[in-house]
Amino acid sequence: MSTKDFIEKDFYKVLGVPKDATEAEIKKAYRKLAREFHPDANKGNAKAEERFKEISEANDVLGDPKKRKEYDEARALFGSGGFRPGPGAGGSFNFDLGDLFGGGAQGGSSGGFGGGIGDVFGGLFNRGGTGTTRTQPRRGQDIDTEVTLTFTEAIEGATVPLRMSSQSPCKACSGTGDKNGTPRVCPTCVGTGQVARGSGGGFSLTDPCPDCKGRGLIAEHPCLECKGSGRAKSSRTMQVRIPAGVTDGQRIRLRGKGAPGERGGPSGDLYVVVHVGTHPVFGRKDDNLTVTVPVTFTEAALGGEIRVPTLGGPSLTLKLPPGTPNGRTMRARGKGAVRKDGTRGDLLVTVEVSVPKDLSGKARDALEAYREATAGEDPRAELFEAAKGA
Repeated sequence: MSTKDFIEKDFYKVLGVPKDATEAEIKKAYRKLAREFHPDANKGNAKAEERFKEISEANDVLGDPKKRKEYDEARALFGSGGFRPGPGAGGSFNFDLGDLFGGGAQGGSSGGFGGGIGDVFGGLFNRGGTGTTRTQPRRGQDIDTEVTLTFTEAIEGATVPLRMSSQSPCKACSGTGDKNGTPRVCPTCVGTGQVARGSGGGFSLTDPCPDCKGRGLIAEHPCLECKGSGRAKSSRTMQVRIPAGVTDGQRIRLRGKGAPGERGGPSGDLYVVVHVGTHPVFGRKDDNLTVTVPVTFTEAALGGEIRVPTLGGPSLTLKLPPGTPNGRTMRARGKGAVRKDGTRGDLLVTVEVSVPKDLSGKARDALEAYREATAGEDPRAELFEAAKGA
């Protein structure tokens, strides 16, 4: 992302949230939009795909408290017409945003900050033109991928194979871009990979060097495999551990599992979006699992003990109090999903009174006798009284 793009993009507007939105509000907005514009739900829709990338980019910034703070500070600094030096600052000043932001945090999604806000603004202000001939390390590309888990795998955690394609150092030229392995330092940017452009006010903005494409090196004899770029497409399969308790749509960041860096630079990060299938018996509510258990009329009326299934474990026995109403929910503690701290949520058991479709003669006689015994009771009396008083 260029400096200009970073300053001008309104990530709050992309997610449709106010600037003072909470982390929970940002997360909720991202999930809603991600489901709506996900490529799997919009096959062949290029606009939806582009919108999904914008949403992911915005969430990568606003969903990280540190990046969000840096983004807000940068927008406040540049969002109203550029930086204004204070009184007595003169025509130029010795100031570096790298000092202001401390270099930023490594990480970010593809299309995000790359090495952090310090990398984006690292050379924003020049210091009198003292350049360096040392070529800079380049952080590897971030990789986005997806994985689909069963309901049980999401609750218990799973190790899954992921096949990924990314740009990595070309093996033919060892990432130099030169078939002889002897690239020269770019004379335009003197190996920095960036060139300054005047912006008035005594400082200059930086852009990737147009001659070396930001690499800081130029191949005298371009490699036939990578055409002098030093990068080649590669595929690899790795085993990735998905932690227990993940939710549908959750985005997991695995540091250093992305594409390798160049010239000693760190590897990028791997971002995995998790999709979770449904279960024929169990549901989920936050860290709790849910299950609906049918009971007979006599069990609900007289009470008793009922057996309840659990996910991946032995059944448990719950005591049903006499007079249990239809729809009542009971709690089995510690039988739910795994939380971040390693503890488990609960299993919420909802009772559903089962009405028999066919009755034997003996059962029918018993119910007829019960109806006669309770003929004076009207369960709807309070309903009509409340309706009259409203």
